[in-house]
Amino acid sequence: MLLEPPQTGILQHSAVGPQLYHALRDRIVQGALPPGSRLSETEIATAYEVSRQPVREAFIKLAEESLVEVRPQRGTYVRKIVVAAVMSARFMREAIEADIVAEVARTAEGSVIDRLRQILGRQRALVADADSTGFVASDEAFHRALAGAAGQAASWDILQTLNTPMNRVRHLSARRFPFEGLIAQHETIVDAIAAHDPAAASAAMRAHLRGILNDLPAVIDALPDYFDRSDR
Repeated sequence: MLLEPPQTGILQHSAVGPQLYHALRDRIVQGALPPGSRLSETEIATAYEVSRQPVREAFIKLAEESLVEVRPQRGTYVRKIVVAAVMSARFMREAIEADIVAEVARTAEGSVIDRLRQILGRQRALVADADSTGFVASDEAFHRALAGAAGQAASWDILQTLNTPMNRVRHLSARRFPFEGLIAQHETIVDAIAAHDPAAASAAMRAHLRGILNDLPAVIDALPDYFDRSDR
């Protein structure tokens, strides 16, 4: 696959390898490099104006995260999205975030609720702009803010290491389904927090995170070659 020029370059005064890894990782997760894409060391090194060594290092890290696979004598390819991994990530997120939001509902002060409503306002603006990538980033900011408000920022960071397959699906589904339903779900969560109702907040979060169970089959039907439906 011919790599399009990156939107942002590599900063030479910082370590090149981590920057390149994050740049390629973002493009894979966001769908700019879809499953099955062949990644050329030479093309990537040329596009980002770096040597081939940091490209190899980035490939190793991406392979460790199951985002690419190295096929001997054939090259390096973006891996398909493993459906079983998506479902596992969703299950873990529901278990953790239902408790997080209940804790926030018990303890949240007005500043926390104001911050959450500010994020909702930003999401509405992104809907108006039809900015799917920005909306997914804002959705992540919403959930991260909840974890921080519950004193569980470290738990969120750990969860993110397991959440990559689900994030890949979120970017695909954001291009196909209206955002308004997600915003309404976020509003229900915030309203329950503002009412200091842990049970309602927890139930709203569970309903929100189960939404992917409805969206995933349609995304798979639309893009069957993007997914690995084995039990791995």
